Amino acid sequence: MKKFKYLKLSKTKKLRFIDNYFKKKLYIVFLPGFMSDIEGKKPQYLLKFAKRYKLGFLSLEYSGHGKSSGDFIKGNISIWSNDTRRVIKKILKKNNFILIGSSMGAWIALNQFKYFKAQIKGFIGIGSAPEFLTKLMWNKFPKKTKKELLKTGKILIKNGDYEYPITLQLIKDGRKNKVLHKKINSKIDVTMFHGQKDEVVPVSFSRLVLKVFSNAKKKVVIIKNGDHSLSNQTPLKKIIKELHSIIKNII
Repeated sequence: MKKFKYLKLSKTKKLRFIDNYFKKKLYIVFLPGFMSDIEGKKPQYLLKFAKRYKLGFLSLEYSGHGKSSGDFIKGNISIWSNDTRRVIKKILKKNNFILIGSSMGAWIALNQFKYFKAQIKGFIGIGSAPEFLTKLMWNKFPKKTKKELLKTGKILIKNGDYEYPITLQLIKDGRKNKVLHKKINSKIDVTMFHGQKDEVVPVSFSRLVLKVFSNAKKKVVIIKNGDHSLSNQTPLKKIIKELHSIIKNII
């Protein structure tokens, strides 16, 4: 496994990342999901692909995620989007790149277009979950949960074997980061992958992302029997195949 590195952003803040450095090549930038790290199958699989085809690669852990510094419950979409912007700027400099966002990572990815529009040459979403904090959490919370969150500022949500701490400041910040009403007019390839059996985020979210792009060559690929993470061999091979075809259109 490639060695992980740290980027020091301040005296108290350092973010863990993994890269395959190339001075003037096209990069692949993978943005992980909520509470995810860069040791999972997707970033490692994509890194191998980048190395094989001599492409640049970058993936990071937002503050409070993985082994990056910071307290997860103090983080939010604004902070994690800013983390991403700073790491891309520092590592990629002027290089062009294809963005790949998994779940919440697709939301963070959409926030990057305002900074790197000219450098972003393609976008792939995996189980994309923009605005999930409002649409899938707050709007669906029972009254009792909302009351507890408003009173204590924090709740624990169980999802399978995982527990997620959800804070009131995170929910409020999510409302400030609306992306689905915006229009991005980049003429790029935009492909959304979504598992047919995704029980976390409905397929409709991937379709909503496509509506944001007014001039893109766009499509949704539904993975039969696919779950939310799409981390096993079959979907990963399909994602790589699509990535290959997007790269061919760029280079």
